[in-house]
Amino acid sequence: MERHRATARPGPDRPRLRRAAAAFTSLMALTTTSLVTGPTLAASTSPEACALPRTTAHHSLGLDTWNGAYVRPDHAVDSVMIFLSFPDSRPRTTPRELAADHFPATSRFWNSSSYGKFVLRNHPLGRWLEMPRPSTAYRTTRDWDPKRRDMYLRDALHVADPVVDFAKYQVVYLVADPDAPGIDSDATKVVNFNTPMRADGTNIGRIVTVFEHHPPDRNVLAHETGHVFDLPDLYHRPVDGKGDWDTYVGDWDVMGSQFGLAPDLFGWLKWKLGWLDDRQVRCVQSAGATMLTLEPVSAPPSVGGRAGTRLAVIRTGEESAIAVEARAAVGNDATTCTEGILIYRIRGGTESGGGPVEVYDTHPRTSACAGTSVYPPLADAPLGVGETFTVPGERISVEAADRTPTGAWTVKIITGDKA
Repeated sequence: MERHRATARPGPDRPRLRRAAAAFTSLMALTTTSLVTGPTLAASTSPEACALPRTTAHHSLGLDTWNGAYVRPDHAVDSVMIFLSFPDSRPRTTPRELAADHFPATSRFWNSSSYGKFVLRNHPLGRWLEMPRPSTAYRTTRDWDPKRRDMYLRDALHVADPVVDFAKYQVVYLVADPDAPGIDSDATKVVNFNTPMRADGTNIGRIVTVFEHHPPDRNVLAHETGHVFDLPDLYHRPVDGKGDWDTYVGDWDVMGSQFGLAPDLFGWLKWKLGWLDDRQVRCVQSAGATMLTLEPVSAPPSVGGRAGTRLAVIRTGEESAIAVEARAAVGNDATTCTEGILIYRIRGGTESGGGPVEVYDTHPRTSACAGTSVYPPLADAPLGVGETFTVPGERISVEAADRTPTGAWTVKIITGDKA
């Protein structure tokens, strides 16, 4: 995404590499699990002890408090989709077709990721609204000139204000005619304002500008909507725009790549958004060995609604932690390349696009799913059964000890001198 305001400076935005999705599915029965007793158990504390503080970094992954400038997606949220045409082009698609490009798929993604705790209700306008200038006048590009961008947004709100009651909606999507000559599909992003724009007497703090082709990139609106809820870009954007974008997290989160084979959100992001509660997060603090069972983060709620553990966290500093979670071919991760125990570092003080999450490659000499993975070196990052990984620079080791008949994973975490 781009960090914007009315006179904003451009920031990082998402990669646009088209890739085909892998066709890989696996069905498993997933039931509730509980902590497994072991010969030596380290003391652990409440999850709050591992909750990093929120910092001034843009989209900080600190989660001790919520940034009140953003809507928290732990309830039903209403969005409006506004379709913009231009006097220099006659649309070849209909608003209904463009709405169907993104919904209900985007709502399903978020509903699955949140275990049903979040519902995104989209309300497409249903007809074109013509902008006052030709599409070429706005000169849309990935790194959009702020004056041209602001002109576009003000024109769009001006034509929409008479027909849209903005007070009813928490998310605004402006969808441009994809066939207009001045439209650049790379310009899809979220625009944030330090000083909100106003329509219908309503403050509008951010807008999603959609310039996608028809049909669009897979999961593109799931990615952009994540920014509306204060989630950062997790990819690496090369300084010169060349090179690999996916070295930080690979396929493992939609905020890294909308093309990923395992696009469900990291457990840490689900904790930040309020979708994981204290019963589902284990904070490992004291030195020694801890045995626990992790349900895959993409698995649906357990039978009977009982909450199993989905995330283990080891605090490593004031603004850093190591997270451990299970990933499996279920839910949003149905097309994952590999299954197992994923280990990653969280940096609460790192800006969006700067690497706030970094996945550890537990198999650095191999790769997987070339041709379908966005970054094959990290496609086989998870630990398999019987494998152990020692976190570089930390006295922390993680072992994928076993996999239960229900599809959960038994994990052994050792911290301190014996790691």
